[in-house]
Amino acid sequence: MKIAITGMGIISAIGSTVAENFAALKNKEVGISNLENIFNSVHKGVLKVGEIKLSDNALAAMLKLPETHNFSRTSLLGAYAAKKAVENANISDINAYATGLVSATSVGGMDKTEQHFYQYFEDPSVRKFITSHDAGDVSHKIADALGLKGMVTTISTACSSAANAIMMGARLIASGQLDRVIVGGTDALSKFTINGFNTLMILSDTYNTPFDENRKGLNLGEAAAYLVLESDKVIKETNKEVLAYLSGYGNANDAYHQTASSANGEGAFLAMKKALQTANISSSTIDYINVHGTATPNNDLSEGHALQRVFGTTVPHFSSTKPYTGHTLAAAAAIEAVYSILALQHNLVFPNLNFKNKMEELYIQPTTVLLEKELNTVLSNSFGFGGNCSALIFSKP
Repeated sequence: MKIAITGMGIISAIGSTVAENFAALKNKEVGISNLENIFNSVHKGVLKVGEIKLSDNALAAMLKLPETHNFSRTSLLGAYAAKKAVENANISDINAYATGLVSATSVGGMDKTEQHFYQYFEDPSVRKFITSHDAGDVSHKIADALGLKGMVTTISTACSSAANAIMMGARLIASGQLDRVIVGGTDALSKFTINGFNTLMILSDTYNTPFDENRKGLNLGEAAAYLVLESDKVIKETNKEVLAYLSGYGNANDAYHQTASSANGEGAFLAMKKALQTANISSSTIDYINVHGTATPNNDLSEGHALQRVFGTTVPHFSSTKPYTGHTLAAAAAIEAVYSILALQHNLVFPNLNFKNKMEELYIQPTTVLLEKELNTVLSNSFGFGGNCSALIFSKP
């Protein structure tokens, strides 16, 4: 069963609207820079990140929140993107149909916890910020901003979180439990994630170079993106424009390692195969792949082997858009879903920036130029820690 997508909203290091993100992708305008205005870090000027150049106060003003609000940065980004998605879907009454929210995050309200942790026991006034730490609080803040009274739930499966949120939303509609679901993910930069990933030794001090033989690691980023999924019933009754269809999806967990993918890409292979089966199409139908492509030695090798296993010697055009935005953790699959739909709408394959040298272990290499090509079906991959791998397939209306 195809699920209609009727709205998109996004904020990332390359823009605060869908149009701004598309223009940046088309014009090769990257959002990777030095950490500047969110918080102080010993890694300032050393590690590059995909930072959104808007303060929390600016984001709160955009949402018209009172000064006494206790939204974390993750919640601010998520609420902004979700509201834009609902506006894009021309929804005036969000509760007119049975509507839910499935939101993904990995960081949650960590930024507020970091700011106020040491004051917690001495200053009772800061305790409202500590309560925003929980991942579920982010989802409820977004639901409140939307005025949503229906089902609200949270998914946190590391970097595949938003893909799984999108899948869950699709299943809720396909099973008849809901008519409309707002799905996506949000994550803000924090000291916790920067220090954690740095400890894993997978961060790069240069611009990330997915699928390059000399890749050094990823650049962390922050972003939020949400899609509006709607049932056939809603589409028929409202005569609404469909931006694209979610026509296939698959999830698999190879449980190979807490922070590494298996060498042969077993989880990624199984997720892509399941997505193709759900869509009831062959691999030859895929016109473009927005790959996970983190630029870490392990991920790109594993994903590359999985691509070769699924597609054989006819791997479609593929590219990673993480050189534009950085790796946005739980938001990654959501922003890349928006990019996949933009690719379909404009018949464009976005370039894999910074690529120079083909990986020795693979016979494939990414597309490095902006390519005009008739696209009807796009595959988007997202893989998380613990081997949680997800694949989504989008098709034209």
